[in-house]
Amino acid sequence: MNIFVTGASGWIGSAVTDELLANDYAVTGLARSDASAAALEAKGVTAQRGSLDDPASLAAAAKGADAVIHLAFNHDFDNYDAAGRTERAAVSAMLEALEGSDKAFLFASGAAGAAPGRTATEEDPSPFHGSDSMRGGSENLALSYADKGVRPVALRFPIVHGRAGDPGFVTYLAQVAKTRGVSGYIGDGDNRWASVDRPDAAHLVRLALEKAPAGFRAHPVAEEGIPTREIAAALGQRLDLPVRSIDPEDAPDHFGWMAMMFGLDLPTSSEITRKTLGWDPKGPTLMDDIKSGAYDV
Repeated sequence: MNIFVTGASGWIGSAVTDELLANDYAVTGLARSDASAAALEAKGVTAQRGSLDDPASLAAAAKGADAVIHLAFNHDFDNYDAAGRTERAAVSAMLEALEGSDKAFLFASGAAGAAPGRTATEEDPSPFHGSDSMRGGSENLALSYADKGVRPVALRFPIVHGRAGDPGFVTYLAQVAKTRGVSGYIGDGDNRWASVDRPDAAHLVRLALEKAPAGFRAHPVAEEGIPTREIAAALGQRLDLPVRSIDPEDAPDHFGWMAMMFGLDLPTSSEITRKTLGWDPKGPTLMDDIKSGAYDV
């Protein structure tokens, strides 16, 4: 099978690509630059130059593949509404190309907002609809194609951590801590983040490709909820910095764009995912990675 992967050279996508190649899949990867294309080709991937801003080329690649794993996203937090509209246009183009084919369309999503005040499960629908909502409301759009001859599967990623090279939220928190001279958390720090080790997340994606039914919401979650106070404490200990609560009113000045995300309570269950797909994560915890120096900056 030939799998078209967007974001194939990214943090999650590169691990998914390696997982697919190791299990005898052929991969065509979207590459925005010559450097990304060269890196993909060096590992045996067919590189297709393009970007999320070219829906027509995405549709053509999707139509020519046996399945699609869409992991790319424009993380422009200064213009997040536009990023959502771009995402919706890209997803729409690929879904329309796959309509009636019974091919799988796996796509990155998240559980934020699905279950305020409690632990989110795979049965909780996304509250986001329309191009101006979070990620362009692409989860509900994609899952609606389960009745149109497509096998859509939402991949609701939590914090995906790793031992080196993570460009994401935890690295940003470590950088803020170094800059500010203090590892902070917001308020009482009781709000929680779910997490998963990067190779475990990649393994889940392959299992979802092979086993997930149409319309399934997969939760690649190894740890349901780590209090943000504990994340800050681990970073502070590793970076030899004091740990301090930041007043919610001061959080935007202290954390910048991360303030909203770091203040969210996002506990997420993966019980249904584990039973449905036979997934059993075994990688290190987020605390293990922090303590081992993965987020030294």
